[in-house]
Amino acid sequence: MSEAMQYDIFVVVIYIFVFLFGAVVGSFLNVCIYRLPKEESLIKSNSHCMSCGTPILRRDLIPILSWCLLKGKCRACGEKISPRYTVVEALNAVGWVLIGIKMDILSTGLYCILCCLVYSALIVVFFMDWDTQLISNYVVAVIAILAIPEYLLCASKSGLDLKSHIIGLFIISVPLLLIFLISKGKALGLGDVLLMAAAGLYLGMARSIVAFFVGIVVAAIAGLILKRVKGDSQFAFGPWLSVGILVAMLWGWDIADLYMNFTGLGELIYGEGYVSNLPFNY
Repeated sequence: MSEAMQYDIFVVVIYIFVFLFGAVVGSFLNVCIYRLPKEESLIKSNSHCMSCGTPILRRDLIPILSWCLLKGKCRACGEKISPRYTVVEALNAVGWVLIGIKMDILSTGLYCILCCLVYSALIVVFFMDWDTQLISNYVVAVIAILAIPEYLLCASKSGLDLKSHIIGLFIISVPLLLIFLISKGKALGLGDVLLMAAAGLYLGMARSIVAFFVGIVVAAIAGLILKRVKGDSQFAFGPWLSVGILVAMLWGWDIADLYMNFTGLGELIYGEGYVSNLPFNY
């Protein structure tokens, strides 16, 4: 067997492991989505059927596979189990693999892992806010904490310095906080403000701006669709900010480059003939 083939097999094995571990973490994300709004312990109580209350057997807790084998029904009472649990597990597993491929996990290592963890936190924010219009401070804190190793260990991978992280913390969250205070919480929630503060700390200045504007565009489109389908224009903002943060985390530099070069903003700021090639330190 050639070295090239051995390397290819090794890469495939790595991504299979990433998928499986991502699915397991996705199962834990379901627990977070369900229990955090109720302020229940994430570890003390066992998973149980929402219909009959029967504890779920360990063999029925295999992510994705168990739901398929049980045909989406509880083994004890036969009631249907929401497919969303499996959707969350699959989203996390597939998302981790795609992030690994996009960032080349073998060369970026820890930075790629941190981005996968942020992605998982965003999944919790998306579904929790969608269900309850609440964003857990614990999840927001996780994103903010991940910014520390991102800066200390991965500066060369992310292209950010401490100044960019600090500016990112305030550049979107402060205007949102003013909107929150002026509207007395009617325009948006404090959770949205804290989410953008934590995301900005992780992403830095340029990508946090991209995240916010992508979130606004996605929210506008989603709002029009929801109003047409449900006749109600009120919806949670957090899920769409989460989409914007994810897009910025993966393609933020490309979007910022495209905007600065297309609009000529780079030349206006830095002089004629300037071509934006982010990331660079601010």
